[in-house]
Amino acid sequence: MLIDDEELALPYSEFPWFKTATIQQIINVLRPTADHLYWPDLDVDLSVESILHPERFPLRAKSTFQQCHTPEPPSTIH
Repeated sequence: MLIDDEELALPYSEFPWFKTATIQQIINVLRPTADHLYWPDLDVDLSVESILHPERFPLRAKSTFQQCHTPEPPSTIH
């Protein structure tokens, strides 16, 4: 990614949100402030600092998976 005059890499290992994104989703990026990038189609917000130094911003995510129901064990037939 070219930011100002600097080319920055966004490897999938550090920025997994882009791995399955389409090119259109990736190029639709907004820069609301000098240090803030936003991809509205992906709902991803990143600071330029986090791109420059991803080691300072460990990836943290919560699982949003919720099981709908607990399967009943099969009944025993005698």
